[in-house]
Amino acid sequence: MEGERVDSSLDLSHLTEEEQSTILEVLQRDMNLRDRDEGRVRLLQEKERDPTRLRFLSGAWFSEECGKRHRNWMSGSSLVHATIRHRKTKNRDVPLIELFNGEREKTSHNNNTSPEAERRLTDSKEEESEGSQGSLKPAPTPRTQRPVAQDDLDGHTADTDSVSSCLTASLKTSSSTGSLHSGYTLSGSMMSLFSSGDFGMVEVRGRIQFSLVYDTQKEELLVKVYRCEDIASARSNRSDPYVKTYLLPDKSSHSKKKTAVKKKTLNPVYDQTLRYKVRIGELRSRTLNLSVWHAEALGRNVFLGEIEISLSHWDWNCSLPLWQDLQPRVNLTPESISSRGTVLLSIKFIPDGFEGSGLPLTGELHIWLREAQGLLANKGGAMDSFIRCYILPDASRQSGQKTRVVKRSVSPTYNHTMVYDGFHSSDLKEACAELTVWQREGLKPQALGGIRLSYGTGQSYGEDVSWMDSTEEEVAVWTSMIENPNRWVDATLSIRTNLAHRS
Repeated sequence: MEGERVDSSLDLSHLTEEEQSTILEVLQRDMNLRDRDEGRVRLLQEKERDPTRLRFLSGAWFSEECGKRHRNWMSGSSLVHATIRHRKTKNRDVPLIELFNGEREKTSHNNNTSPEAERRLTDSKEEESEGSQGSLKPAPTPRTQRPVAQDDLDGHTADTDSVSSCLTASLKTSSSTGSLHSGYTLSGSMMSLFSSGDFGMVEVRGRIQFSLVYDTQKEELLVKVYRCEDIASARSNRSDPYVKTYLLPDKSSHSKKKTAVKKKTLNPVYDQTLRYKVRIGELRSRTLNLSVWHAEALGRNVFLGEIEISLSHWDWNCSLPLWQDLQPRVNLTPESISSRGTVLLSIKFIPDGFEGSGLPLTGELHIWLREAQGLLANKGGAMDSFIRCYILPDASRQSGQKTRVVKRSVSPTYNHTMVYDGFHSSDLKEACAELTVWQREGLKPQALGGIRLSYGTGQSYGEDVSWMDSTEEEVAVWTSMIENPNRWVDATLSIRTNLAHRS
């Protein structure tokens, strides 16, 4: 890969984090190959005494010929490296910079294992051994994990959202400075969690006209962008605006759609339709982000405003064009998120002897983890995820079970049943089913959040415990399960991030 040597740096602002990661992986492989080739040349220099043969075997002749023919050219990898260093000196917030800082650390350590790798390995071992102390008094034991048949899943799946609330209510909750009701509880723009760019350079003003239509036959969401009015001026009383959309929380390149750029206007007309292939049932956990940008040819694009539409209660019968005021982007931190999506599950308890002939011998707790919707990671986009379950107060490996890893999805289907036996009905008042959602990334999985099903009394067998912190919704599910033995209780619960820490 070669590129022309120029004084100005490349514009990397339009790249998604997934695209940046891909570039980094290519550059890393290039560096590794260069290191290996340098080692090969060093060995040749030690063994080969014939200068002509050494020049041929080492490839020096090829480098000399390239230098003669392409004096004003540089390799593509060198150009990207130069761009990153150039942007760092100008103090621009390009995520690639921080990643390339690790290259210098790697070079300084050479063959030594990096402290970060050692720390991750240590953390991974600690995580595997967590909670090995203590034992569960009712002593439930996990049985072999049994996936539910697909026919059962289809017959037991929650109904698709009727989405019956009025359009006005949807618009009131869709402002980027309001609360989102698509499985998240946070203030400000969800895009602030993921994006980098020139925000706050201009004072946001103006409005955007759009409409939403769902094509049930093609299973497509049609986002029709009509026009903008009275938007902010980015450069000398002019802007070159375009509209970009994401179907959050997916921040990948697959989710990004863009209109054409309209030159030198503050009242652009687009009349374009952006299409998303998505099931109607999945839309209830999604948020549509529409943002307006000034396209800068040689620098970072300038943010001109945005709106966010919660699709959980959108009235799909309304397809008329709507106007909405553009909003500024509010800076957020991952700590400000109280929910990372939702989990759809079913749970039931079979008392001992309930099925006749004295079976089962002890009470059985069945937890059917069907799917998660709208999983939200710090970086956004699709992820590899799984769910882990413990029956507290037993947090040992004997109690722990987990689903399979579902790769690259923000709404994964697990379809996994966990069975625990050894229960008596009285034990359920003292126990807690803890379900945590994990993102698999690198050596150590990262916990996104979870739910706890219990009576939420704060005590277990007369002792104060931190993990009896179930919410009202979680308590209601657990109570309904106890009061309705041998019957499935369906639930859709938020993956909350405020689980009390358990030692």
